[in-house]
Amino acid sequence: MSRPAVFFDRDGVLNEAIVVEGVPHSPGGLAEFRLVPGAARALARLKAAGFVLVVATNQPEVRRKRISRATVEAMHARLLAELPLDAVYVCYHDASDACECRKPKPGLLLAAAAELNLDLASSYFVGDRWRDVDAGAAAGVRTVLIDYGYRERPPASKPDARVASLEEAADWIIADHRRPR
Repeated sequence: MSRPAVFFDRDGVLNEAIVVEGVPHSPGGLAEFRLVPGAARALARLKAAGFVLVVATNQPEVRRKRISRATVEAMHARLLAELPLDAVYVCYHDASDACECRKPKPGLLLAAAAELNLDLASSYFVGDRWRDVDAGAAAGVRTVLIDYGYRERPPASKPDARVASLEEAADWIIADHRRPR
């Protein structure tokens, strides 16, 4: 039997993004890698509610040679050690690679669903950027946008919820999942 999941973008959702002139960026190394306040609490609540918890993240800085794959993997090891995550799915490509796994395409979510036996129709994606919302919509999951007011284009797809924090996203998901369909 397939299970519901909550997918998370990484930067700006689970760990703090480095925001420069209103545009979010990935941390440049482990020294800058900090969990967002309340991340462990929010994910523990979602895990207790029966969700599989999966990170789906673009990390093109590896392809651009601005950070090593080993450093990114060390960041993910830290996430897996400190949060009740079940898996991390990563796209290391740049937009010019035209791969199927780079958000806003749904490849990471579809791969996770197939490998982890997930029910996309009862799943959610929590992100802080347009690519996350559009990837979630393309995969057929409900989407939650943590809206930090970044200076970038809005999602093409309207998010199912717009919240101010990861903890607020967890509250909305738990309440929404309990609603009769």
